[in-house]
Amino acid sequence: MSDESEKTYLFDKPKNIERLLKWFYGACILLVVADFIFHRHIGFGWEEVPAFYAIYGFVACVVLAVIAKKIRKVVMRKENYYDE
Repeated sequence: MSDESEKTYLFDKPKNIERLLKWFYGACILLVVADFIFHRHIGFGWEEVPAFYAIYGFVACVVLAVIAKKIRKVVMRKENYYDE
């Protein structure tokens, strides 16, 4: 008899996670290759840089994380703020 509290889910198995990561990395590689194959209608000169949107997205994500860390110091309250 199996206990329902010990139910296994899709991402409980490491093999499923490995499969998902392989598909993800494969999709990323295909998108970078497609960037070199297909012609893009660009509006600005800097969009001609290969993988521009991937680089732009990565830099934007890192900048957002750094800004969030700085803002946290400004808006953070003491640990016992509501207990006073």
